[in-house]
Amino acid sequence: MIFPDEYKQVGVTKALPAGSEELIYFLTEYLIEERKNTETGISEYAVYHVKKSGDGLLRKVEALELIASGEEVIKYGRELNIKDRALLIETALKLCTGKVNTVIFTGVDRHVTIVHEPDPSVILEIEILDVAPPEPAWLSQVVRRLEASGIFGDLQVRFTEKIIDLRRFEGEKTVFPCSASGLEGKCLDSDTLTENGHLLVGCEISKILFEMRFPELEYSFVNICPFKSEIVVPSKAFITRCCRSEKSGLVNISGFEGAVVHWGASEYQVAEAIRNLVTRLRS
Repeated sequence: MIFPDEYKQVGVTKALPAGSEELIYFLTEYLIEERKNTETGISEYAVYHVKKSGDGLLRKVEALELIASGEEVIKYGRELNIKDRALLIETALKLCTGKVNTVIFTGVDRHVTIVHEPDPSVILEIEILDVAPPEPAWLSQVVRRLEASGIFGDLQVRFTEKIIDLRRFEGEKTVFPCSASGLEGKCLDSDTLTENGHLLVGCEISKILFEMRFPELEYSFVNICPFKSEIVVPSKAFITRCCRSEKSGLVNISGFEGAVVHWGASEYQVAEAIRNLVTRLRS
């Protein structure tokens, strides 16, 4: 797959440079030639890789290597965020049928780029691993908001969700860590327990608090900490959260690389964790 480097440019011309004395901007790596079909009047395109020499802002064109032309090239009719590489690859995949193997895209800023022979395998899939309620799950809400902002556009990533619904445990004998969840049952921060036989749904911190408050009571326990849980388990590279800040960072759980953020993490910290995870996965 050919995808111009973030700092390279794709030029558009009505006529190709005639020889080595022709000059081109030093950042231009690919060149699109646009010409009218004399019979149909429809624009046709050819895409070339530019080989150049010299120093300075303008450099000599030494050679043009043809990448695709004619029926192999189409121009997408809408402006897109061309910084979102996963979006461009996914869009090009849908368009590359028959002889088509190259798609020209125009950005909302009118800059142009290309995708040649799109390869979906370069897109990393990251799982958002979280619990609900609240709904939508907090981490999912943050990641989706960041994704919509375009902050991950250069990473070539897509997110899936694995959200564990804790409402399956609701009941009169169930104890949850916090009343803010809105779950039906009892909560460690607001209820006093006097009987044995409760089910605690929480993490190690919840377990410690339960035993400190009710040392005489017998209970059962469902662990929802991603480090030890049997139900909150990743199935691929992931991002999740933990209430213990010292566990934040890059981790490996159940054989999958992931990133952990604190329950109180900011959007910036979530974005940073995802970038660090992608760097590890790419390396």
